[in-house]
Parts: sequence; C-alpha cells; structure tokens
Amino acid sequence: MTDAHLPPTRRWDDLTGPSLVAATSERSVAVVPIGAIEHHGPHLPLRTDSLVAEAVATAAVERAVAAGIDAWLLPTITYAKSDEHHWAPGTLWIEGTTLLDQLIELGRAIAMTPVKTIAFVNGHGGNVMLLGWANRELRRRFGLRSFSMPSGAGTAGDGRDGRPDELGQGIHAGFGETSLMMHLAPHLVAPVLPPRNVPEKIAAMTHIGFNRKPVMFGWTSDDFGPTGVIGDPTGANAAHGKVLFEQGVAFVSEALAEIDRFEFA
Repeated sequence: MTDAHLPPTRRWDDLTGPSLVAATSERSVAVVPIGAIEHHGPHLPLRTDSLVAEAVATAAVERAVAAGIDAWLLPTITYAKSDEHHWAPGTLWIEGTTLLDQLIELGRAIAMTPVKTIAFVNGHGGNVMLLGWANRELRRRFGLRSFSMPSGAGTAGDGRDGRPDELGQGIHAGFGETSLMMHLAPHLVAPVLPPRNVPEKIAAMTHIGFNRKPVMFGWTSDDFGPTGVIGDPTGANAAHGKVLFEQGVAFVSEALAEIDRFEFA
C-alpha cells in the first residue's frame, strides 16, 4: 500500500505460523491499520485513507519497537464503511455490520495466538463509531485488550501561518489531508486542486457539526456539493503534510506505549 519500510520480522504476515507463535506473547500488540477506498474529490486517490493509516502505523510500530514495545504490524484493512460516498464511482464500501463481523472474526483469530492486545490505527472517520463497538465485542467475546485511535490529530485549518480557516469543518479532502498526501505520495495528487468547499452555515451553529460538536447528523458527502470535498484544499503543501505525518507517528507511538502498560485493575 505504501513505500514505508519495516524490518520483515515485525510484519505479522511475513512470518510462518510456528515462528509467529514462538516470537509473540501476551505482551505483544497487534497493530491493525484500517482505512477506506473512497472518493476524495477530483484531486486525491481513492486509497488516501488506507495509505495514510498504513504509513503512520508502519512508522509508529518501528518507533515503538525501538522503545522496547513488542508491536507487530498486521495487513491494512482497506474495504470499510464508506457509504457516505456511495454516490461517487470508484468508492468500494461494505455495510457497517459486515465490517463489524470482519473485525470480530479477526479478533477471534488473533485470540488463538499468544497475542492478547489489538490496536486499530484508523484513517477514515466513517469507521470511528463502529470501531468503538468492535472494541467492546472483542473484549467481551475473547478477552482481548482492544483499542482504536486515529492515525493523526485530524485538525482543520485554523487560518494561521498561511493555513486556510476551515471553520472547524475541514474533515475530508481538505487542507490537512491534501497536504499529507503531498508529503506521502505527491505523484498521486492531481496538479489542479478543487476550490474551497466549507459548510459555513453549519460551522456557525453551536451544537450541530463535525469535529467533536455534540449533536451529530446523518449526511452523505454530496449533501455539501458535487466535488465530495468538505474543507479547503487550496494552499495545501508537502511541508505542512510532513508536520502532520510526524505528529501522527508521535501520537500513535506514544499511544502504543500507554497500551503496553495499560491495566484494568
């Protein structure tokens, strides 16, 4: 999925079954990147979410291992709950219940190994609530310690230092995501960026909206216009993307360190 490198012994699927059992223990952490294959405007590739999640998880696992954490990178889950982009050709989405079943079966298989901890690194907002559901199912059914986290901070452009002000609504194919892709895979970013598309009326509301506003609402991405962009990709640049990537890697590696020492007692 990406050009990121990791020692082969830290990639779960590079090992044989017997060597995996010999190399892992109850202290091991199975790290699962999860993204999506979905419309990202006319300028970003369909695999944007999966590429970002895998790149961040790969670098974070490498950093965590260097810090003494027994982390293992599993293959990226790419087909996910992307029905908000169902209208856009190229989106490959599955039902949320189908994805939940897949995550539960994955947990069942991991529970058959010495590994008792799973951590999902998520690059797609449409997976968030479902991952919370899956965490509890994996704990209840198989006794796993199960965690999920975003692949980065996911903050919208704030209007400072040359960044566009996305009014807290830059959630899809906007300044941050476009900048990340310019850093990670510039050859996949179209040379002409679409115009700003920020839902300003929603941004003016106190309770309803994105990015941690308390009142959620049902939507599909074409509710905001024909491009599928929700944000402002204009002015995106690789330098800002590098900052976001490094912040994401630092966040995930720090989270893995907390997961390593997490206890319920």
